[in-house]
Parts: sequence; C-alpha cells; structure tokens
Amino acid sequence: MSFTIIEQATARLHRSELAVPGSNPAMFEKAAASAADIIFLDVEDAVAPDDKPQARKNIIAALNDIDWGNKTMMVRINGLDTHFMYRDVVDIVEACPRLDMILIPKVGVPADVYAIDMLVTQIEAAQKRTKRIGFEVLIETALGMANVEAIAQSSKRLEAMSFGVADYAASTRARTTVIGGVNKDSGVLTDRDADGHRAYFWTDPWHAAQTRMMVACRAYGLRPIDGPFGDFSDPDAFLSAANRAAVLGYEGKWAIHPSQIALANQVFTPSEAEVTKARRILEAMAEAARAGKGAVSLDGRLIDIASIRMAEALLAKADQIAGATVP
Repeated sequence: MSFTIIEQATARLHRSELAVPGSNPAMFEKAAASAADIIFLDVEDAVAPDDKPQARKNIIAALNDIDWGNKTMMVRINGLDTHFMYRDVVDIVEACPRLDMILIPKVGVPADVYAIDMLVTQIEAAQKRTKRIGFEVLIETALGMANVEAIAQSSKRLEAMSFGVADYAASTRARTTVIGGVNKDSGVLTDRDADGHRAYFWTDPWHAAQTRMMVACRAYGLRPIDGPFGDFSDPDAFLSAANRAAVLGYEGKWAIHPSQIALANQVFTPSEAEVTKARRILEAMAEAARAGKGAVSLDGRLIDIASIRMAEALLAKADQIAGATVP
C-alpha cells in the first residue's frame, strides 16, 4: 500500500510534554524527577523579553548539569520573527550535547522549518555532533494550519506537531479567552420534541483544526500532540480535553503544571483491558489465517486485516511504555 513509502519519525514516548520556563531554574530539578516523557525548557512565551538572555543561560546550565534520566529534552526557541531566535539556536545547540529536540513556535510555512534546519545542520557539522537533533513544530496560526500538510513534509528532522490552541484562537479571532477549553456558545439546538422542548448540546470548537493537524501528522509519519489546557485547577476538564484528542488519534498532550503530567500519562497509556483485547484480536486473526479466512467474528464484532493494524499499533505503544518504565 502507498502509506508504506512514508518514513516514520524517530520513535519516542510522547504521552506527556511538560513546559518549564527557562527563567525559573528552581523548577528544573522537580521537572527532572517528574514522570513526564518529554520536557521542554522554554525561552519563548513563558519568558519576558528582558529575561530571555538569562533564561537561555539557565537552560544551557541545566541541560549540562542536571541528570534528566531517559527523558527526551527539548527547548522551545523564540520565533523566527524575533531577534532572539538565532542566538537561542546557536548558543544552546553548540553548548548542549544532551539536547534531543527543538520546538519551533508559530510555524507558518515550510521555509520556517528549513531555516532552522539549515542552521542546526551547520552547527552539528562544525561541532562534530553525533546525536542528530529532532524538531517539533507548533501549529498555532491560521497560516500554519493552512499550510499544515506542506509543513509536515518540510524536514527530515521533523518528528511531531503540537496544536497551540491559545495563539491559534488569537490568530483566527475565535471567541474565547481560555486556553483549550470549550465555549457554551459553541453548540447545536435540536428540533422540538412532541412537547415542544429542545435540547442544546455543546460542541468542541477545536475539533476541525485538531483533526486536520492530526491527519497531516499521520499521513507523513509524525506524532500529533495536543497543546496546553490552561485551567490546571480543573483536572476533570483536562481529562475531557485529553480524551477527545486521544480519540482522534493524538499521541500525547502538554502539561503546563506538574499536576497534569499523571493525567496525560493516564489518558495516553493503553489500559490493561485494551491491551488484552488487542492480543485477542491478533490471536483470532492468526487462527482465521490458518483457516484461510480474511475476517472473523470476535465478541460478536467483525475483525479483519484493518483490525490487525490497529491492534499492532496499540501493542507497540504498550511495549514502548513498558520498556521505558523498566528500572
């Protein structure tokens, strides 16, 4: 099938992505000890302009001095429309062999990614760096979403995309002042029933954008990651948002507060029941193959070759998680 020609991105566990401001080094050790799969040290939106040079120095020291274990370490650089960006890339990549990935914000066109790729490639060659740096991009503008399929093919370094709901809402002039939540005015009204009553159902205003980005990621071998949920005092709402993303096919979600890490890991870790069902599907299909059948019934439901692919993907994720948690 045609999808086999698309190379998949570097496999990394990516259930939870913890944001840590580079201007607050007191948080670094706690982040290193957390259960987050990926940590990004931020020198962009979470850092005031006057604090960015010091935040950059803090990040370099932290990447070199702190034991981050087996976590994937990433830095969110400043945007290409700022004068901070080139120094973020040059200083941090040159000085930090521990760095695994760069998070590029506000990507609008493929050339944005190419520009960072060119700079990183030259630094790697000059430093004789042996570990290749991967990229994650933030799709958080209308322009970025309009070009998301082209951006997904922009660089061999590209591994993941995150949906940046806050800046995306600002870019599209969406009627919201919250980060990642729903809106009571986004809903549908049913027809009247026999008694003249009508029901109102809330809808998800981010569904279409999340779906488009997810399809671009899956089409070109990338990991789709859901971005921040601003109200960290509402774990139920975070779980609801994370579950909606997981149902669509997302691989993980940001945590902007340590309390959200366990919630993200919970949602994006296959349950024991799901793993058991996947193994039963593979066993049933193996038995069907021996009998010369292409499909078979399991628990009153049809399963076929597509069921095998879904089961194998789930089991691969479960094995990846199990491998990461072995002492």
